[in-house]
Amino acid sequence: MMAHHTFFQFLCLTTFIALAGTATAAEKVDSVVSVPGLVAFWDFVEREPEGEKRFIAHVPEGASNRYPLDAANYVKSLWGKGPAATYADFPLLGRGPFGEAIQIVKETNPDFRPFLSVPRSRLHDSPLDIKGEGKSVTVVVWAIRESGNHALAGIWHEGTDLKQNETVGIRKVERGQRQYALFAGLNKTGSACGHVSENGASSFLNKYALHKCNSLGLSKAVPSDAPAEVLDASWECFAMTFDHSKDELTGWLNGVSGDRWLENPKKNGLISSAYNAYMQGHYHSLPGLQEGEDENFPAHQYYNPPEDEPVTTEVLKETDSYRIEKREYPFTKIEIVFRKRSKGELTEVSRDLVALRLNPWWYPHGIYEPRDDGTGGPFTIGRVIHSAKSVGFTGWIGGVAVYDRALSGKELEALSRLSK
Repeated sequence: MMAHHTFFQFLCLTTFIALAGTATAAEKVDSVVSVPGLVAFWDFVEREPEGEKRFIAHVPEGASNRYPLDAANYVKSLWGKGPAATYADFPLLGRGPFGEAIQIVKETNPDFRPFLSVPRSRLHDSPLDIKGEGKSVTVVVWAIRESGNHALAGIWHEGTDLKQNETVGIRKVERGQRQYALFAGLNKTGSACGHVSENGASSFLNKYALHKCNSLGLSKAVPSDAPAEVLDASWECFAMTFDHSKDELTGWLNGVSGDRWLENPKKNGLISSAYNAYMQGHYHSLPGLQEGEDENFPAHQYYNPPEDEPVTTEVLKETDSYRIEKREYPFTKIEIVFRKRSKGELTEVSRDLVALRLNPWWYPHGIYEPRDDGTGGPFTIGRVIHSAKSVGFTGWIGGVAVYDRALSGKELEALSRLSK
């Protein structure tokens, strides 16, 4: 069975390579759909044959849920302000990697934040509702980024329960309902940023969820009204993978992940919370109460990636009485101060986390599993629900695909070629 599966993937890859740059839109769609593990693929061409004629997804043979997309303004739904959204609020380009594309407009009305969504009532416990332990996921979005660094697609309801100016007078307060999503950068604007959550809410006692990765590559900013020849040459392929077997969350831009580190995380605004979660876990592993240890820090929020064998070790300073080493591990870089004993033994005196790996990001949890359809969020494209109501990503989106496994680098490279 495994050999057959691998051979099938090989056939898919060779098909991708052969089609790149010369295939019709329909052939490219077939290539995306043929990748094993597909859950849904919206090309913004396929529509309901009757009724509202909403965009629907290509799904595996035998699947009945086509995940039609509703247009909605989440500010109207939750704050009770602003106009309703319609499909007219998503201008069509008339072309794209798969034949069509929608525009996410740089809205000027602070009470108008439209997105396309599959409501929770139509996705709960469906294949799109990827959640729980032992689950992997890939999200791929073909897009032209005009501006912004926020959400492209996924199940990522950030909640409306944060105490800030934008939530004063809100009509409907909801807790965060995050599962998985792909962003256009967040802390590294323009990167492919994957986000997952184990609890739907926050991380490391910060008010935000912080399990996220950033591709090394950065997408370029292209005006949405650029000349046709410029737009046609500007499509990029954003992707995220979470591989539960490796505990790795990885961002990919145009089929390349890249190795990204954050130096001095202690001084970084949001990621300093991950730094503290690392140090608290380390302190807790030592006997007795350590200086700087918070006895009330929840153990389930410690962040201690594996540090079995160092990748590299550098001696920064050494005297007769002490030695300072910098050690790089797969997801961390630490500086350790050792005291030298009389017989030459080294005893660790202190350590500090001096760098965290952002790509891939170590994530040792399952994906948030809503108990029922009242505690889970919708799948959205173009924006996500969040308290700040910022404009977010703007630009063109020409395709959105979700898979229930972590695609390989070769598969993502092949998918990225379909945008050419």
